[in-house]
Amino acid sequence: MSLVFPHTFIPWFRAVAPYIHMYHGKTFVVGMAGELIAAGRLNAFVQDLAILHAMGIKLVLVHGFRPQVNEQLAAKGHASRYSGGTRITDAVTLDCAQEAAGQLRFEIEAAFSQGLPNTPMANATVRVVSGNFLTARPVGIVDGVDFMHSGVVRRVDSASIRRAIDIDALVLLSPFGFSPTGEAFNLSMEDVATATAVALQADKLLFLTEIDGIHEDQNDPESPIDTELALADAKRLLAALPAPNRPTDLAFYLRYCVKACEAGVERSHILPFGVDGAILQEVFTHDGIGTMVVDEKLESLHEATADDVGGILQLIEPFERDGTLVRRERTEIERDIAYYTVIEHDGVIFGCAALYPYPEARTGEMAALTVSPQVQSQGDGERILKRIEQRARTLGMDSIFVLTTRTMHWFIKRGFVQVDPEWLPDARKRKYNWDRRSQVLVKKLG
Repeated sequence: MSLVFPHTFIPWFRAVAPYIHMYHGKTFVVGMAGELIAAGRLNAFVQDLAILHAMGIKLVLVHGFRPQVNEQLAAKGHASRYSGGTRITDAVTLDCAQEAAGQLRFEIEAAFSQGLPNTPMANATVRVVSGNFLTARPVGIVDGVDFMHSGVVRRVDSASIRRAIDIDALVLLSPFGFSPTGEAFNLSMEDVATATAVALQADKLLFLTEIDGIHEDQNDPESPIDTELALADAKRLLAALPAPNRPTDLAFYLRYCVKACEAGVERSHILPFGVDGAILQEVFTHDGIGTMVVDEKLESLHEATADDVGGILQLIEPFERDGTLVRRERTEIERDIAYYTVIEHDGVIFGCAALYPYPEARTGEMAALTVSPQVQSQGDGERILKRIEQRARTLGMDSIFVLTTRTMHWFIKRGFVQVDPEWLPDARKRKYNWDRRSQVLVKKLG
């Protein structure tokens, strides 16, 4: 274990570091379904939130209480009633909701007060702030159904919430709001979380739910999860789905994600609370674990600029260290940055390559082709290669070539042919390292 651990932990920690830098000081609104608490996952989830808080992320937590209210109603012999997925809140249901909310807030605050040694909460100090931050109005009578004490969010006191999270408190919101006359309304967790994220213009809205996310094939529950859904695609999907009645219906959370993104929230997520550490996996890994709805695709392939030098250096350094790539100094990359193409996801560079032209020979060298181990076998190498080929054609080149000592077969599979080093353009031949004995492979551009 002592031999293996550093070799796994250190690369992992370095891979996480860009996300730590990226999200420090950002605002996340987290909607937690009451089913998460009913499933006994509160303590582990709170520990994950405490880690996010320790990394400087500003948190607003909105809890649901659907199963807890249903349990209270069943104990009183009172039936739970819904219409169109919204609870009908009569006087008895309102009392049960208030009791459930009070108990859950106590449990959540107690969970954030943990500090046992050898746990993620050791030495953690998370101050939880609650209050009457929400103004509500009644749902009213819809299609002949009187929703009585059920309401929707009218206004969020975003200034007060912002002051609380800016002094490193975690704001806890229950799905209750009050009218200007003091009347209480039962709200939905999803409505509260969405309205709060919009009011704060949060960087992320994350729902911890009973479902895994949106599958690539909606008719096949075994198909992979679509980890990134463009807003336009999400809207088209939502329009094609039947109106949701239960939280497990595909459109139930998706409609709130779409609403939030349309109103300026950068990213909205649907995550499965049944997966341990789901929120950490979503925030700190390349593809995440659930479905993210975003106004535009986060992954982009583009020509590099001076701002990308640091990311390129961080990407290629491990491959230079193990001898896969020839070492390049920062000054060299800064000088040649216009030759580089990078692929990035959410601001983090995961792949790069450079094209050095030899116009007198109508060819160019593709150098420093690198894809992060985190995303290998996902097609990023092919995407970069295609972009390099496009750049070469634009420059009037007839071919591109590479020098490699370890990845010869990858290039051969993609149309490269091995040639003698004497084939190289004179200017490149003079710089060829005969001791390294790199293989030279050429690809003709049609």
